[in-house]
Amino acid sequence: MIISLPYSALRAFEAVARHGGFSSAAGELGVSQSAISQQVKSLEEWLDQELLIRGARQSVLTREGKQLAQATTEGLGHISDVCVQLRDRNRKNKTIVISCLPGFAFTWLFPRLFRFDLAYPDISISIVTDIGNRPFSGIDADIGIRYGLGNHVGLHLEKLLEESLFPVCAPNLLTSGNKLETVSDLSNHTLLVDETLVFGASAPTWDYWARACKIVLPSSIRTRKFGQANLVVQAAIEGMGVALGREPLVIDALNDGRLIRPFDHKTKSPLSYWLVCRNELANRPNIQKFFSWLHAEANSQQVLPDPTSL
Repeated sequence: MIISLPYSALRAFEAVARHGGFSSAAGELGVSQSAISQQVKSLEEWLDQELLIRGARQSVLTREGKQLAQATTEGLGHISDVCVQLRDRNRKNKTIVISCLPGFAFTWLFPRLFRFDLAYPDISISIVTDIGNRPFSGIDADIGIRYGLGNHVGLHLEKLLEESLFPVCAPNLLTSGNKLETVSDLSNHTLLVDETLVFGASAPTWDYWARACKIVLPSSIRTRKFGQANLVVQAAIEGMGVALGREPLVIDALNDGRLIRPFDHKTKSPLSYWLVCRNELANRPNIQKFFSWLHAEANSQQVLPDPTSL
């Protein structure tokens, strides 16, 4: 007997089971929470079995749900492995595809890639930018450069860069006459904010910087939000306000004078940049060459300039 399996519903159920809830599963699959819920409900109706005990914050698998979750996880994992194998057969061996956040790609990686091209002209690099809101799978890219706490279970992982946090602005910001000598003077300026930072209490925000430095931000501050880290950096360079600088993203602009540090206050970010790939790719010669080159670039990064008096 041939059974037409509801593959979309099974995929939605597998994501819910893995995340323990509908919201995170919806974020991973790029659909609404109600759509995920409807998919799981249709699967339960198709099976005539209850798979989840739904709760306000977390859903718990029933015995039947655990059984199906294990089967779907194993099945989808096998499909993923086959897809990677098929993709690799048709990909040139000397091409490396990198998945990277737009902000890191534009402000740190792109300006340095020409040196890799000069050192390894026989290796082609292709960059795919994404916002990193889904776990790295290794299907669409060989290497991921990810920002966060480094929680990539089951994958090869190497720390690339740590970061420190400090305010930055354009040297000509004060042409309007608004002084910027102390933290309290931030009330006279616009704070530039990256609204894509979704790391909870670990997010390197203005509030995090203030708490870590044991200072108090002014109670009344204007803010302007941007959807990419590189846009925040560019807005600061254009003199639109004061940004919270994240060292890898602003180090070049600080050293060439496009940005300055108005204050001495800085703190270490809880987040870092990580190199991640599938375990079976980690020992490939071209991957190792690229990893070694990236580490060398990170280790030779210029020193953070001292604050500039304004």
